[in-house]
Amino acid sequence: MTGALATDLYELNMAASYLRRGMTGVATFSLFVRRLPASRGFLVAAGLEPALAFLEAFRFETDELAHLRDELGFTQDDTDALGALRFTGDVWAVPEGRVVYAGEPLLEVTAPLPEGQLVETLLLNQLTFHTTVASKAARCVIAAAGRDVVDFSFRRTQGADAADAVARDSAVVGFTATSNVAAARRYGLRAAGTMAHSYIEAFPSEADAFRAFAEDFPHRTTFLVDTYDTVGGIRTAIDVIGELGLEPPLGIRLDSGDLGALSEQARAMLDDAGLPHVRVFVSGGLDEVDIDDLVRAGAPIDAFGVGTRMGVSADAPFLDTAYKLAEYDGRPVMKLSPDKISVPGAKQVYRTGEGDVVTIRDEAPPDGGEPLLVRVMKNGARTAPAPEARDAVVAARARFEADLAGMPEDARDVRAPRAPVARLSDRLQALAVEARTAVLSGDPSEA
Repeated sequence: MTGALATDLYELNMAASYLRRGMTGVATFSLFVRRLPASRGFLVAAGLEPALAFLEAFRFETDELAHLRDELGFTQDDTDALGALRFTGDVWAVPEGRVVYAGEPLLEVTAPLPEGQLVETLLLNQLTFHTTVASKAARCVIAAAGRDVVDFSFRRTQGADAADAVARDSAVVGFTATSNVAAARRYGLRAAGTMAHSYIEAFPSEADAFRAFAEDFPHRTTFLVDTYDTVGGIRTAIDVIGELGLEPPLGIRLDSGDLGALSEQARAMLDDAGLPHVRVFVSGGLDEVDIDDLVRAGAPIDAFGVGTRMGVSADAPFLDTAYKLAEYDGRPVMKLSPDKISVPGAKQVYRTGEGDVVTIRDEAPPDGGEPLLVRVMKNGARTAPAPEARDAVVAARARFEADLAGMPEDARDVRAPRAPVARLSDRLQALAVEARTAVLSGDPSEA
């Protein structure tokens, strides 16, 4: 498990300074996305489970404290104070799988100031990456319009941990399988895979390769047909299926060329051969726009393998996330920097029939409003036992499916999405005016 030293140096500088000065009053930090990428009409909250595991285990080990003292110049008093820290705060968060929009807190931490400061970097790291990937994968699922989508990203993600996260997050939003065997085992997913071109090249002929694979794996045979000549490969697959009397599940995979035209030709050839049950699977650098093109064109494709561009969220590989102090020692605070203004106070988000509303946490909800933020930690402990890894994915997927059904069509659009904009409640707007006035006057008593 990642330890407390997994942070930026400036977090340690600030925390040590707070501790030296006795600044340990209760603070609330808010983690949110300032604005969505142009190609996104929504986000899918993800990454909460690893974030909570980090908070539960938060502590500095003896060797880490020695490094801070001996290599980075922190005093013995500093390291003694840091060594005594544990995370003792409360966390309110949007459960994984829920759809969110810009300006809405994904998570809020209410804790003694040094604790809330030190966990910033890791919380941003986890929620930003997981939410980025889940949101990209969700668009692929929407574009596929009910067809299967399989995660093929392992070999192109930025590290093995990222590959594991991508398999998990894509499953949350509806991918039906992953090529990542370790992740499939951990999260209870279906592992999917066939053969590579190298397998076919290793045999004297394509027919020999197809025959060998079908004999060895008769219950999961999908023939990769484009190593040499795609139409010839389809014909060879048909011959081997007939020769060996293979039964479903069966498929052919197209990995290059004009996938729309080739899928039509493949479907016609398979149907003419009396093999309507053989599925057509396509892959090869696909993203949601490619999938949308194929689906809109009516290509007879049963499933899509999606790898590189989903696994790294190629068109929008990061989110403009922020973790900002919203309240300290009972005083609402805010940032006034141009284009980076933050909203003061501990908050709640309500989903209503007329859009989302961000409120002060303890104010009365709007009529029919459903709260999105749930208290998931109290006094440093989870409010419910940590779920099994598989159960967490299942629960998050159910939340996503429910939110997807109620999402505005404009937000779902793959090509030109329009994201809903959350409004601030009247009380929260008034609090922001008071905090701004206090900041500009230099008199915190006015807030």
